[in-house]
Amino acid sequence: MVVRPDRRNVFILAACQMLFGTARSLLIATAPVVAYGLAEEKGLATLPTSLVVVGTALASIPAAFAMRRLGRRWGFVLGALCGAAGGGMCAYAVFQADLWLFSFGAFLFGLFAGFAQLFRFAATDAAAPEYRSRAISLVLAGGVVAAFAGPETAKIGKNLIASTQFAGGYFLLVAICLLSAVVLMALNIPRQTRAEREGPRRSLKEIVMQPVFIAATVAAMMAQGVMTLLMTATPIAMLHEHHEFDDTALVIEWHIFAMFAPGFFAGQLVDRFGEIRMIHAGIALQLICVAVALSGHGVMEFWVANVLLGLGWCLSFTAATSLTTYAYTPAERDHTQGATNFIASTFVALLSLSSGALVHYLGWMWVNLIAVPLLMAASIVTFWYSGKPQPVALA
Repeated sequence: MVVRPDRRNVFILAACQMLFGTARSLLIATAPVVAYGLAEEKGLATLPTSLVVVGTALASIPAAFAMRRLGRRWGFVLGALCGAAGGGMCAYAVFQADLWLFSFGAFLFGLFAGFAQLFRFAATDAAAPEYRSRAISLVLAGGVVAAFAGPETAKIGKNLIASTQFAGGYFLLVAICLLSAVVLMALNIPRQTRAEREGPRRSLKEIVMQPVFIAATVAAMMAQGVMTLLMTATPIAMLHEHHEFDDTALVIEWHIFAMFAPGFFAGQLVDRFGEIRMIHAGIALQLICVAVALSGHGVMEFWVANVLLGLGWCLSFTAATSLTTYAYTPAERDHTQGATNFIASTFVALLSLSSGALVHYLGWMWVNLIAVPLLMAASIVTFWYSGKPQPVALA
């Protein structure tokens, strides 16, 4: 049986999303706990996790231009090597008990994330228009295995090196990133032709002022921002409630599972109900997540809230990504994708940087309450856009 090229590429990108997600969830599950032990000022406990997001934001535009210059395959390989370097730095920092080196390692891994967030867009490059929403969701679904593989790898790595807890996990992170680089060598997405690269291009200002770009970017930004704010604070909140690390790992792995499992059908839901309805559905689920989180501090409340948080993110983020593809032509692809990722990642970085201090000084309740106006803002902008003339795909 001949496999369609777009589906072959989706399979490879989904595998790489799985590997990247495994490494990221390993880091998410362990970094706040490691940093809490290393930091004299406990409000800095989420600094390494936040610097992953900062690295993602700073890499967004350079990653897009690297793709334009090198092509998808070599651009992604470069990103994976950054991730491996970050894992090595984190391992070294744990041995040295140095929070700042550990944070720098997390930042380097964030550079990999800046490249990896283009996996979902790469799936649409050679896909037929009717397959794009499904391609996006199937790539995101690659994170399903990562949901369990990352935290379980973190458990294995915790005591892998008896003299230094958690260091072994970061050596495993290095291996995962290098494996991702190897898998990416099989990616075969044709580079843009000269005509595509040099076709008519509007100014970036004109592109970002389009209602479709504004709505898609705000929806993605708020979905990702609220998810990161609450997810980053969860390990510290559970630590404050004296829950065991294994319980925290369980909550995180089910959260990540909920983020990516709907990817097997989210694209079909977008095709059937449209991007606008699915963005609103995701917002509603994240609001219910806040209500559950405020209802109690047991492991069950943390678990249910994080599952709803992940489900809401998946629906909103998949729909917002699909909506973004209506905002650009092939010649405008790279800088438009870089712009939307940069805007969203910068906002998420600011939320992530503040989450540690918020949960430490104000408590879990206020972290959740802050999420409500952010979600309402996304809902208002989406309603505003739904009243505008709807565009057709340009890419």
